[in-house]
Amino acid sequence: MADDTGTQQPNSKLTATKRKWADEGKFLTGRHTRPETDRLPPGQHLVKNWPVLDLGQQPSISPAQWKLDVYGFVNKPGTFDWAAFQALPQTDMLSDIHCVTTWSRYDNNWKGVSTRDFLDAVDPTDEAKAVMLTSYDGYTTNLLLSDFASPDAIIVTDWEGAPLTEEHGGPVRLVVPHLYFWKSAKWLKRIDFIGIDNAGFWEKNGYHMRGDPWNEERYSED
Repeated sequence: MADDTGTQQPNSKLTATKRKWADEGKFLTGRHTRPETDRLPPGQHLVKNWPVLDLGQQPSISPAQWKLDVYGFVNKPGTFDWAAFQALPQTDMLSDIHCVTTWSRYDNNWKGVSTRDFLDAVDPTDEAKAVMLTSYDGYTTNLLLSDFASPDAIIVTDWEGAPLTEEHGGPVRLVVPHLYFWKSAKWLKRIDFIGIDNAGFWEKNGYHMRGDPWNEERYSED
């Protein structure tokens, strides 16, 4: 698994390990903090590199091959190819990232399309309450629409002034800095706007439906 996302292999060693972490409540400190006063969430440690933890399967999609399908409760469903996506307003953002496996990295420079500009382009209907993200490797994760529409959320094509690499989810991934990084799906292929917040892959395997790092929402409350 790269970062918090990865190939959907329910019987894999990594999936079994992370299910065990959820069962045991591994890494939980019991502390709650606030991002306004505590930049580093509880139980996290800082790294300067960007760790890659994968299962050895990373989809290889060139910008020319890449497409993003948009379905569900939107007034403008359809497919973005690379040119159409690049034609949307482009934004630079700076943010931290926090992986549920306890590492955090400060001050990442991103370039891409803010989710708010993307929402303007697809125009969700009033029925839309959440999104389900699907990656080119079959990975899925869910977000409330309010989290997807966060002012610091961005659909990324570049990191630190260069195209996003394959190992980190290129050519296109989501970045939602205020949630654990498994919510920031890599190799983004499809976004479904849905009326009910349904569980994605890790959420079905013991992980929290939302994933707020400052509230230590690492694991399911069930």
